[in-house]
Amino acid sequence: MAAKDAVYTHGHHESVLRSHRWRTVENSAAYLLPHLRPGMSLLDVGCGPGTITVELAERVAPGVTTAVEVTAEALALARAEAERRGRSTIEFSVADAHALEFPDDTFDVVHAHQVLQHLGDPVQALREMRRVCRPGGIVAVRDSDYAAFTWFPELPELDEWMDLYQRVARANGGEPDAGRRLLSWAREAGFSDISATSSTWCFATPEDRAWWGGMWAERVLRSDMARQALDSGAATGDDLRRISDGWQAWAAERDGWLSLLHGELICRA
Repeated sequence: MAAKDAVYTHGHHESVLRSHRWRTVENSAAYLLPHLRPGMSLLDVGCGPGTITVELAERVAPGVTTAVEVTAEALALARAEAERRGRSTIEFSVADAHALEFPDDTFDVVHAHQVLQHLGDPVQALREMRRVCRPGGIVAVRDSDYAAFTWFPELPELDEWMDLYQRVARANGGEPDAGRRLLSWAREAGFSDISATSSTWCFATPEDRAWWGGMWAERVLRSDMARQALDSGAATGDDLRRISDGWQAWAAERDGWLSLLHGELICRA
């Protein structure tokens, strides 16, 4: 597999979109909010279904926000969200994060949430984000660090899920433990003025466990990850059903708790 030919592990099954549409600026981009002001131009790289994009656009309006995805089909999800919420200050473009089709020094803010972990060459993507950011502007990135996820109780099926996800994601050319690598990637991409932080999502209430556990119970059976695991021989159907049942068992635990770590950077161009 060539460096830039990574395959997106999750795909766009409804169970995946259910998770991605839960994301907001408050739970997924709080580290960036103090740096935003009205009138800024903003590029959202790998915008997904657009829930974060729309809220970022609201923060920088009347400045224009540009949302990009690698395919027209993926971009249509964000376009539909913007139309649903009446956000007219968003422009849409199909673009490869490794070779953004924008002039140098175009945007005040360039943002990417949970994108670099899925790319074949995250350093090249950061170079491109730096190139299209105006001098003194901000490049903001946030990515999960799967190996740093932790949960209780310590169910073996969830350990099996973690091992399977790591193997499938790496076979696809990605880096599931991207969070801890963001700082080194940014330095390699040429940034020197960098603020590195981390934050977490935590799921511990009965409602949160039912939502997150139920979502992953479905994803391991029906998402692109499930198909990739089966096609590659990384897992059997019985394996996936066992892992799915494990997520349901975790969700039903009265004392169930899960914390997901994310690395995040504010880089000055």
